[in-house]
Amino acid sequence: MDIDALLERERAELRRLTPGEAARAVAEEDALLVDIRYAALRDRDGLIPGALVVERNELEWRMDPQSAHRSPETTDHERLVIVLCNEGYASSLAARSLQALGLHRATDLIGGFQAWAAEGLPVTR
Repeated sequence: MDIDALLERERAELRRLTPGEAARAVAEEDALLVDIRYAALRDRDGLIPGALVVERNELEWRMDPQSAHRSPETTDHERLVIVLCNEGYASSLAARSLQALGLHRATDLIGGFQAWAAEGLPVTR
């Protein structure tokens, strides 16, 4: 299996969201948007207001509601968590990792931060 096949297999288990759907879920469903991009990309392109920034290498520890290292925003396994990376590839694998931890509503943002920004959704520089 190569990475393209792995990505396709893992995405088949997600209900991925468009930028507009993600923005509505945050506004209407108390969904948590989690930005896993590394610092250089955040510095270059900006941030999504209200998104929780968690570097990819810390994601599972910060998002598991049972972890001693969890983020305060991580309250239970029922919350909709929307992971975003720069272009929507690494976030798919990260969302599946969160599902394996019991965050069964975890998903990711189609097209990542770049798609969000291209839609004209809020970004702070």
